[in-house]
Amino acid sequence: MKKIVLLLVCSTNLIFIKAQKHEFLEAPKFSEADLSKVKSLLDENAPAEVLYRSIHFRVDASTGDLHREYIYRVKIYKKDNAEDLLNVEVPLYTGVNEHESLTKFKAFTYNLEGGKAVPVKVEKSSKYKSKENKNTTVNKFAFPNVKDGSVLEYQYEVITPFAFLYTIPEIVIELDTPSLYTEYVMDTPVSISYNINYTGGLTPKYNEVSDRTLYGAQYRTYRFGFENLKGFKAEKFVRNSRNFRTKISAELHSTNFGELKLYSSSWEQIKKRLYDNNDFGGELKKTKLAKENMPAGIADMKTDLEKANAIFRYVQKTFTWNKDKGIYTEDGIKKLIESKTGNAAEINLFLIMLLREANIKADPLLISTVENGLINIVSPNVTNTNFVLAAVETAGGIQTFDATSKQSSMNELPLRDWNQFGILLGKEKAVQLQMVNTKPGNTYLTVNAKINEDGSVSGAYSDRDTGVFAMYVKDDYDENPEKYKKQYKENFSMDFTDIDSKVLENGEFESSMKFSSTNLIDKVGKKMIINPMLFLNKNSNEFDQTEARKFPIDFGSPTTKIKKVILEIPEGYVIEEMPKEKKIVTEDKEIEYNYSVKQIGNKLEVTTTSKISSSDYPKEYYPAFKQIWGVASKFENQVISLVKK
Repeated sequence: MKKIVLLLVCSTNLIFIKAQKHEFLEAPKFSEADLSKVKSLLDENAPAEVLYRSIHFRVDASTGDLHREYIYRVKIYKKDNAEDLLNVEVPLYTGVNEHESLTKFKAFTYNLEGGKAVPVKVEKSSKYKSKENKNTTVNKFAFPNVKDGSVLEYQYEVITPFAFLYTIPEIVIELDTPSLYTEYVMDTPVSISYNINYTGGLTPKYNEVSDRTLYGAQYRTYRFGFENLKGFKAEKFVRNSRNFRTKISAELHSTNFGELKLYSSSWEQIKKRLYDNNDFGGELKKTKLAKENMPAGIADMKTDLEKANAIFRYVQKTFTWNKDKGIYTEDGIKKLIESKTGNAAEINLFLIMLLREANIKADPLLISTVENGLINIVSPNVTNTNFVLAAVETAGGIQTFDATSKQSSMNELPLRDWNQFGILLGKEKAVQLQMVNTKPGNTYLTVNAKINEDGSVSGAYSDRDTGVFAMYVKDDYDENPEKYKKQYKENFSMDFTDIDSKVLENGEFESSMKFSSTNLIDKVGKKMIINPMLFLNKNSNEFDQTEARKFPIDFGSPTTKIKKVILEIPEGYVIEEMPKEKKIVTEDKEIEYNYSVKQIGNKLEVTTTSKISSSDYPKEYYPAFKQIWGVASKFENQVISLVKK
């Protein structure tokens, strides 16, 4: 089946044919009329609206420092639904000898009082810092006195030393919030050249790409202005909507200070730089660590695959991931061996070291996790990646391993890892790989229950997940076990007790519990009316989008979901009419649904099976999903009548 990958990267001179005359970097004066607005004309239901947004990147011709200037003016219509706009976060990066700095911060909350605009300044006391990791500190600011109708205005500048200029932060143009005006300006001296990557479907109303004299020197300027942007509409079954939003990024291409120096890379050049880096290739060279820590019995195994799986299981069980991503080691593999805890690079690079020490052809596989966005294949850059896996070359192809997950196995990786592309850093060459998850993640929901004489229903319920879903659910459970268990009661409105969640010996994750309810049966005269699926019925169609589908449908994994209810009928009662069965399947057998029912003695058994054969589908499949899930909802809401003999 053909898969669609949406990644559009175009050079600016191809997209924009003719620039319109427009003054950039001219913030409009504050208007009291903005305080009187009661709703957005772009979206009357929007809780907020961007009135003006300017992002200006300027590289200083004399120092090479990058000045990032941000100006925002935001109208708040419904404060309670716009909480993400009531705080400002500014991350600052710190290197070994240099660091980014924050300057020129000004912020105000404006309210209309007595017919006049009254500003309240954001004071330093509202600012606090948090350490995200050893290299990044986030400065956070909270706006005071925000009400429905307030206007928030802030601006600040971040100065980035030239040493950090390999990649300029990507700017997302399409926000969830509608915007009256958004502009992106990038000014670089002609001696420092950047590639501008523009992705997404929006075309700016105003644009300029030209060479001109700015700041007393010759500059190349890139200027894009957007008017009346509606908020981005997310769609279900898209694992990262950022991939489809219009956004702009810049990468350092070259410098020419009397001598031309190229920074724009191929994956081959990136591979060489990584292997030369002390925190990547330098660690892989420490073969003595691998030799001294090789698990026993590996040399006696017959095949490379047997050895690879044994080494993988050793690393997986021995070392614990500290949840830090990244392609570089932080404390080093020697410290990993001592502490038994490390980041993703330390664990998986050590796995590669052990595999190589066992004479297995193993190499690093660079990926970008789902939440980090897609790798930009057209314009290679190492900052596009944030995770490293281990890849083993066998006669049957490339086998992938991720030892950061205690439940993963060969080619069965966590959902976060499956993100279309990977870059294999082989010793001979770097190779781009298409990564498609063919391993299914299955869910089995089982109820064993009986109907009691008083009209109550009691029994046991189990929820078991396999493969990538088991890994995903386990991560969710580890984050907050009590919250995880509580969601069963909230999702089903059922009084569950004795909830027990655990990883089974085969790596599957299961939650089992007991329940009792008096709300599942309606009594009409002498009849008891009940949905035999109890609380597992599909109440609605998840594929309920009324507008035309824009984006591919991404599940992350092929999947089969089986729901089985075994219901004991009380003595002396019979089923007046059995539910109707149904099977529906697409012509290509990609999507299947089956509702079956049978009675054995005084027990009624209802089983539904939903099967999705691939991990993702083109948007053209949406009507098929909508139809089949609509059928499923209809049949799963059938009821039966129990009458006394």
